[in-house]
Amino acid sequence: MRRVRAAMIGGASVSALLIGAASAAAQERASVAGTVDAIVAGEQTAEAAVEDALAAFDAWSELNAVAVLDGERALERARAVDAGDVSGPLAGLPIVVKDNTQVEGLPASAGTPALRSVFSEESAPIVERLTLAGAIVVATSNMHELAFGISGWNPVYQTGPEPGVRNPYDMSRFAGGSSSGTGALVGAGAVLAGLGTDTGGSVRVPAAINGAAGLRPTMDRYPAEGIVPISSTRDTPGFIAATVADIELLDRVVTGDDEVSAADLDGLRLGIAPGFTADLDADVQAVWGDTIARLEEAGVEMVDVDASGIFELNATLSFPIAFYEGKRDLVAYLDAYAPDLTIEDVVSEIASPDVKGTYETIVLPGQLPMPDGTMAELGPIYESAISEGRPALIAEYESIFDEGGIDALIFPTVPQVAAVAGPEASSPEMFSRIIRNTDPGSNAGLPGLSVPAALGPETGLPVGIELDGPAGSDRRLIEIGLAIEDVLGPLPRPDAP
Repeated sequence: MRRVRAAMIGGASVSALLIGAASAAAQERASVAGTVDAIVAGEQTAEAAVEDALAAFDAWSELNAVAVLDGERALERARAVDAGDVSGPLAGLPIVVKDNTQVEGLPASAGTPALRSVFSEESAPIVERLTLAGAIVVATSNMHELAFGISGWNPVYQTGPEPGVRNPYDMSRFAGGSSSGTGALVGAGAVLAGLGTDTGGSVRVPAAINGAAGLRPTMDRYPAEGIVPISSTRDTPGFIAATVADIELLDRVVTGDDEVSAADLDGLRLGIAPGFTADLDADVQAVWGDTIARLEEAGVEMVDVDASGIFELNATLSFPIAFYEGKRDLVAYLDAYAPDLTIEDVVSEIASPDVKGTYETIVLPGQLPMPDGTMAELGPIYESAISEGRPALIAEYESIFDEGGIDALIFPTVPQVAAVAGPEASSPEMFSRIIRNTDPGSNAGLPGLSVPAALGPETGLPVGIELDGPAGSDRRLIEIGLAIEDVLGPLPRPDAP
């Protein structure tokens, strides 16, 4: 097992232990802005930054985190930055892009065999905005196949001895998903930032599990074209980065918004709902309790709110939307970008048993399992979810924010630390548990920001704390996240192999 240095000190209090884990870092995480500034100032070359990333990918090959390496083109682009031919707020920054997002000249395979030979003619708009700002795509990152899962156990891309994207803090554990590779590579420090996509937690879960920050933006805030879809109602690209400060810059580059700084925590009101804080494992409970105590000490007012209606509504619409649109939207994508392939062709080659089973028994036939063991037609259930359930969920969130007078809800991003890697980590029970806290806000189209909080006192594995806010409050969430990051301090990096 690989853990960070000084993950636990016998006999120390939980608070002292968690604070000590942050301050004991061998080095604080570098920043996106600091890297770009160093390149602009001539203190480092972009070529050296890309070479460092390539060397780190090689050193961390056991993560199974890289899908397709683009080293030669990345070095060419780096040399263009160093020659002064390319500039911008991200000039020379090496990044990775989730394997379901189109990068010109590379396959956007979504981790599934049938799409590995479909090369992108142009980059997705979200990638184009980053590269126009000077960012350099060094590789595409591995993921849970077709983004339909949270474990990252995918045998399609394997560079290590065992299948599945692994956790840099403990190689026996998973990296979460579905943006597994981006989360693992950022958590390892191989790159400072990368793109993921989020349908029900697929940016925030791997961010939290791998010790990084992750932002799911308000629905439709980022362009979503050129991405292999699950659900047009729920899918959005999002960022995973080493820190919230990095997220602030990346989000600003994509949207053109003004720079923001850390919020004043004194008098800030954050909502706590029992449904989000129940049944936490020991490490998450310890970090959660310590985080709340430290934020209250900094002046934050914690407000108890009732979110039971959120969970009840979400249970009626989450899977019907994803399963119904999973067929409709993938068919439309194939028609546009891979007309020689049918959805049946794609499903026939799926390599992950959990994903194949989902597509063959639910998505393709359009049948939804019922609690009594029968199957029901998915179409009418979906129509009800879209026309009635989702608007009711959005209204329930609006009521909580308005009546509670809160800026955001705060809760543990994931109820547990990273699970042991393997096919069993893709079970329906594990899936439902891991996305319990991230899924409702996704269905309502809300922004969610996961902040790295601490390493668990028993396992030494990362724990994240999430903020969900009203639609359009992305920059306000980032302000709050910056302030929380200042209070909690940086996480130590995992030891390199």
